[in-house]
Amino acid sequence: MHVTVISPERTVFDGPADAVVAPAYDGQVGILPRHAPFLTLLGSGMLTVSGGEAGRFRVAGGFLQVVGDEVRVVADRVEIS
Repeated sequence: MHVTVISPERTVFDGPADAVVAPAYDGQVGILPRHAPFLTLLGSGMLTVSGGEAGRFRVAGGFLQVVGDEVRVVADRVEIS
């Protein structure tokens, strides 16, 4: 699947991944390839992108959207960990 992590300033991550674990407003959410369409508000915590070009980011606020094989994370704040 393809993952894009966007902060207010720039695109922080744009690449392939095998899994994403994100801090939704009401708990952790895990996304794998072929996930059903999904939209959730983000809380505060660690966003982990596994496989491909792996990365870890501290995020706060915003939303996560899954459409087809695309995962978009648009966060109010993003820090690379």
